[in-house]
Amino acid sequence: MIRTIFGRVLAAIPVLIGIAILSFFLIRLVPGDIVNVMMGEDFADPAVEAELRRIFGLDQPIHIQFADWFGGLVQGDLGASLRTGRPVTEEIFERFPMTLELAIAALIVSLAIAIPAGIITATRRNSSIDMGARLVSLIGLSLPNFWLGILLILLFAVYLRWVPSGGYASFALSWEHFQFLLLPAVTLGTSLAAVTMRMTRSSLLEVLGHDYIRTARAKGLSERAVVAGHALRNSLIPVITVIGIQLGGLLGGTIIVEQIFSWPGLGSLMVRAIYQRDYPLVQGLTMFLAFFFVFMNLAVDIFYVYLDPRMRQRG
Repeated sequence: MIRTIFGRVLAAIPVLIGIAILSFFLIRLVPGDIVNVMMGEDFADPAVEAELRRIFGLDQPIHIQFADWFGGLVQGDLGASLRTGRPVTEEIFERFPMTLELAIAALIVSLAIAIPAGIITATRRNSSIDMGARLVSLIGLSLPNFWLGILLILLFAVYLRWVPSGGYASFALSWEHFQFLLLPAVTLGTSLAAVTMRMTRSSLLEVLGHDYIRTARAKGLSERAVVAGHALRNSLIPVITVIGIQLGGLLGGTIIVEQIFSWPGLGSLMVRAIYQRDYPLVQGLTMFLAFFFVFMNLAVDIFYVYLDPRMRQRG
């Protein structure tokens, strides 16, 4: 098992290097740079532009800029924001708790819906409950986040006025904070629940067909004991994979939802950095999200050890 984890860590290194190269060069394909954004179209002084590019280091050849940035990246230095002058790491970790809070809340909403629904549909296969839940999951999977978010705002914020339409309150275990968190968490959690429910159902159905499940039933165990004590744990392995990938992808997948609900997380920071052509901030955010995604995949692999005894024996 240790050898497998070490191999996956090594395999992630070229992936991260490739992401670093792409993030550096792709953002520079967007027309204009931060100097053009700062000066606008109405005022253009070549001397001032040249001086600003020298200050920002944009007058250097592209390969020199990449070498300087990548050298800092290897040492853990993501550079400084061109717009604010603050270190990129400070900008990221200032917003990271908000995005992480939203991602965890969305994941909780997803699991609260998906796991019970997946178990019920698997144990009542081809029943009306199963067909209805599968239809609802297909609808939830098909709904775009931006459309669902707007609908929720119209219903619960505009018409019913139960919750605010957007914004953020400082983290606290209070109803005020929960009101701001509810709609974006439900918007994100709905599509996640659809995927997790379908995976739980298919995985549990496969496990329920194994010989040891029939043996447990032949011994006289109740259906609840068979499902909860024998089938569910073994069926959770692929579900854990999906959940880990979802959590890793959620940090980068909250961009649209954060914009709709004015949530001050990494997504809104990324949008602002792209609009302002803040190259170090865009590159730093991309690398941070990529590293977190790789870390979550590695954490899922390690968690397998506690779910599957066969992997402990291999390790």
